[in-house]
Amino acid sequence: MRLVLASASPRRLDILNMIGAPPDAVIGADLDESEQKGEGVREYVTRLAAEKAAAVAARAPGALILAADTAVAVGRRILPKAETEDQARACLDLMSGRAHRVWTGVALAVPGSP
Repeated sequence: MRLVLASASPRRLDILNMIGAPPDAVIGADLDESEQKGEGVREYVTRLAAEKAAAVAARAPGALILAADTAVAVGRRILPKAETEDQARACLDLMSGRAHRVWTGVALAVPGSP
């Protein structure tokens, strides 16, 4: 069975290669990663991982799809994925001197499973 990594993250590909499980293909999922109202960080990363797996499964029928999403939270606030240096600096300033948590949701889409 083919293994497809549903991620554009070079780090996720590196991890699979390091453990001796290189994917047969890498297909990024182009999704709206906006937080839903009232959604906690655990629900957020779990939902996004599942949505990524489902989106890629539709494009790679019969393959085992591995998807993940990671978010950083300070308290209950989910930090956005920085797209610019200024955004990255703002996130680092917010985390400075404060505890933060890194959450990762993982989803596996198995052919023939609901």
